Amino acid sequence: MSETYWNHNVHYQSLVMKLMPAHCERALDIGCGDGLLASKLAARVGNVTAADRSPEAIALACERYGNVDNIEFVTADYLDDPRGLLPEGKYDFITAVAVTHHADFRQSADALTHLLAPGGRLVVIGLALNRSPLDWLISGAGQVASRLQRLRHGPKTGPGKSVPAMDPVLSWAETGRLARQALPGCQFRRLLLRRYLLLWDKP
Repeated sequence: MSETYWNHNVHYQSLVMKLMPAHCERALDIGCGDGLLASKLAARVGNVTAADRSPEAIALACERYGNVDNIEFVTADYLDDPRGLLPEGKYDFITAVAVTHHADFRQSADALTHLLAPGGRLVVIGLALNRSPLDWLISGAGQVASRLQRLRHGPKTGPGKSVPAMDPVLSWAETGRLARQALPGCQFRRLLLRRYLLLWDKP
């Protein structure tokens, strides 16, 4: 199924794909939503697991992409997985788009790193809170960029019911500091459209 909508998360899926490591065999998309990113991963990876704690999201993902043979859709919470649906140390590439601000950052980072295989790569596209004058300046520039993107793609939309909105509680600076503490050697940078990129390769 082709991509038929646009929003800030979808906008950065192309960046996620560019950061996929070579020779990736198993990928995990956390908070997969409707399955759009998982479908893109499946075009390049032999085995993709798409996980979301919302049964409604998984039902929608299966409706849209259930015919893709190399995607396994699972209703699971990466923070609390008593059934072991997401085995630790299995995945060469883990993506988490607009997910980590729904939990304590340290807890989220710890859970994601345990799922990652040695030598694997974690890519997070996340949200943070404006707090400093610089934050608001960058945010203003992002609003202009977002309006230009809307002229090109149309209003921000998405299929089905959206995940209940949750605002981030950590500022950009706080998130970056915690990321570097929890994931030594990570790359952290702010993106224009109200998102940040966190990239970490597991030793």
